[in-house]
Amino acid sequence: MSDEKKKALEAQIRAFVGKPVGPVVVGRDPVNEPMIRQWCDAMGETHPAYLDADAAKKTVHGEIVAPPTMLQAWVMEGWAMHEGYDEPKNEQHRLHKVLADNGYTGVLGTNTEENYTRYLRLGETVKALTVIDSISEEKATGVGIGYFITTKTTFENQDGEDLGSMSFRVLRFKPANAQAAASKEGESKATAQKPSRIKPPMGHDNGWWWEKVASDGVIPIQRCTSCQKLRHPPRPMCDACGSQGFDAIAASGRATVHTFTVIHYPQFPGYEYPIVSIIVDLEEGERMASTLVDCKPEDVSIGMAVEAVIHEDEDGFKIPFFRPAAR
Repeated sequence: MSDEKKKALEAQIRAFVGKPVGPVVVGRDPVNEPMIRQWCDAMGETHPAYLDADAAKKTVHGEIVAPPTMLQAWVMEGWAMHEGYDEPKNEQHRLHKVLADNGYTGVLGTNTEENYTRYLRLGETVKALTVIDSISEEKATGVGIGYFITTKTTFENQDGEDLGSMSFRVLRFKPANAQAAASKEGESKATAQKPSRIKPPMGHDNGWWWEKVASDGVIPIQRCTSCQKLRHPPRPMCDACGSQGFDAIAASGRATVHTFTVIHYPQFPGYEYPIVSIIVDLEEGERMASTLVDCKPEDVSIGMAVEAVIHEDEDGFKIPFFRPAAR
């Protein structure tokens, strides 16, 4: 890309900074017990402050409250709002389409940061406003050159009281091993490689888990070394005894489908659609989210038996999937 075109692109994308992605999103339903129960069931959460009205009265809250991590769930929109970027529906779509049209075809989620001001009470309505907070200078990364785009969402209730905030950052990049081809004007244009899957963030608490998946070809389940309680996903402290010591066992790979959804949109490079996204109950008693493969969406059913398979992407990244169990 010539310097002139680069400057024009920079000016175009920076005009998006500070813009709301769209209008304020208002939760369709107030905070309510059925949704809290559904969330807790899916996540394996059993705290009585969220589920038992009598027990909740004895807590500092005095009533049932919603788990803080549900904050975004109250305002999440349907897939109809995210049908790709060919026909953008909001400012974030438009920004990503500008970059994709200029060769930045890869997308990589890098990190998210959530802040919770207080617990949500029954009957409150959640409102959210998302703004394009910042766009970095062009950076050279391991996957290619690109821009880090950060959006910030602020949450309020119906009376304008602060409930929390969320920052989400993605890298929009040109693949590192794109092949250069000289144009008639002497410019270099990139022939992009096939985009890869968005990689999960790997930190101190979960990096070991992904390493075991890659090296041992198993699904590890974290185990407290003090009370032997199993837990997934990985976290630094046992929720039963408070110990920070842990080891891991290898899951058998046998499981049943607890619930599922079929994802058609939004479509990101590096994935084949539709995606059958599942939550499974492992034989060992823990629950985990994954993807179902080798199965048509219309053939999926709750309770069906599945078995784990370690999938390897073209770039060598390994990730646990599930497929229908062999009969």
